[in-house]
Amino acid sequence: MNKRQKYGRGRAGRRRGLLRRLAGLLIIAAAAYAVIFYVLPNPLQVDPEWKGTDKPIFIKGKYTGYSASGSGESLLLPLPLLQKAVDSSIRYESGTKSVILTTDSKLLYMQADKKAASLNNKPIQLRLAPEERGGITYLPAETLKNLYSLDVQENAETGAVLIMTAGETVPLGQVQKNKAALRTEATIHAPSLTKMKAGTKVRIWSSQEDWLYVQMDSGYAGYIKSAELAVTGRKTVKKKTSAPTRAERSWDGKAVNLTWEAVYNRNPNPASIGKLTGVNVVSPTWFKIVDGEGNVRSQADQAYVTWAHGQGMEVWGLLSNSFDPDLTAQALSTYEKRMRTIVQMLEYCDLYNLDGINIDFENVYTKDGGSVTQFMRELKPMAQAKNLILSIDVTPKSNSEMWSLFLDRRALGALADFIIVMAYDEHWASSPEAGSVASLSWSQNSMERILEEDAVPARKLVLGVPLYTRIWTEQKVEGKTKVSSKAVGMEAVADIIRSKKLKPVLSKDTGQNYVEYKEDGVLRKIWIEDKVSLQSRVKLAKSLKLGGIASWNRSFADKAAWETLGGIHQ
Repeated sequence: MNKRQKYGRGRAGRRRGLLRRLAGLLIIAAAAYAVIFYVLPNPLQVDPEWKGTDKPIFIKGKYTGYSASGSGESLLLPLPLLQKAVDSSIRYESGTKSVILTTDSKLLYMQADKKAASLNNKPIQLRLAPEERGGITYLPAETLKNLYSLDVQENAETGAVLIMTAGETVPLGQVQKNKAALRTEATIHAPSLTKMKAGTKVRIWSSQEDWLYVQMDSGYAGYIKSAELAVTGRKTVKKKTSAPTRAERSWDGKAVNLTWEAVYNRNPNPASIGKLTGVNVVSPTWFKIVDGEGNVRSQADQAYVTWAHGQGMEVWGLLSNSFDPDLTAQALSTYEKRMRTIVQMLEYCDLYNLDGINIDFENVYTKDGGSVTQFMRELKPMAQAKNLILSIDVTPKSNSEMWSLFLDRRALGALADFIIVMAYDEHWASSPEAGSVASLSWSQNSMERILEEDAVPARKLVLGVPLYTRIWTEQKVEGKTKVSSKAVGMEAVADIIRSKKLKPVLSKDTGQNYVEYKEDGVLRKIWIEDKVSLQSRVKLAKSLKLGGIASWNRSFADKAAWETLGGIHQ
């Protein structure tokens, strides 16, 4: 073996030895790593994502991504967060930089950079004005705490702002072990955010097996072993109790039996109306918005109110939007215009001693549906302060842009004392085919959809029924069937049946009596509104435990109609 071969073999041996030693070290290192990270607690400590953020805001133990402004009595909270987490109905109107906040009993109007505000349309001075910075409006925390019963806690050390809403509750705990790790995940192998001293107080937001997700007053939030914490109590943010509304006091367990009084050119003579057996509310169509500024025209009649009250009936004045979509869009577009309508209506209620307001907004652009809801939201506390009943008329749900889709029935159900469903005009005046004004199955489906899909309480829902019917005419014109109709009252139909000696037949499809006859060479069809149809609707309202019945309109009824509808009270 020459010298070169001997040297090469020695070098290869040393290399193999080195590799073996390196492999051994790697195994030892891997074992150490496994012990440290899979057996022993993770010693690493990391900063929370909000570290370095000025005034970070937390809700339910989570960082919201938003920051407050100011501190102490000058603390301001960002409007987008309040809309997201506290009250989604807070309205901002950019044209006037105004913010409108509402509760069941309060309506607060504020403007950016102004201390002058109004509460229920009465002027007040704010201690701290709202501010607008970087395109975001900030509202004074003290004002919000009073309005919404918020709990707002500010930490002097970190600047963290912890918010809890009215009615919210959270268990409280105290750390039992010194230097207890607050970890990013529910495992000892996750890095810690901080080490907590024994006695540290925390809020317990959730649990995960033997771990608890907790938050310190400093805003730091993470996981701690449940064995390292003692539950010490509970923090609950109380809701403000409000006085019962007139509806809650006067109508609890009592069915509404309302009839609308259609007033066109002149008011009826109350002396000619007679006894409306069983009716406990009349709603005359006296008021309407007449321009884009929100002004209201009145046809109210004190003699009618005096007569109704003498009969033991409440009077809920009806306010319409003139069924004009463009006028409605303008009149509801700003707080100032909506308030003009509201103030005028409340003045009329005072002047004529009305008991309530019935809102009938129809033929509205879908885009303006939110403004209709906002109008009701602003009207509610104002009407409640006047001890007035507030109701609104809605159509059955459909795909109609102008007559149905603009209505947020779920939101309206929370705002109004009563939602009256105008369950008629299934086949309307210009319907392309003849049919019932309100078949029983269609009426039932209309009510059940709102109950189920929009969660309106049954006690708030009132079934609207027609006291009119349509006489349909079908005739052949150039080989096609032409359909037309006219609306008539109950006595007119009864006269036709008597004079023509017709025999009504019960239509199983509609739950109504039906007649048809030839006259002047054309076919007439009538789905009759009578005792049979009204009884079936009273039965429907009672079976669904609805708030009552409303009939359109008083002048179409015969005497027997009132006796039948009075069955809602039995």
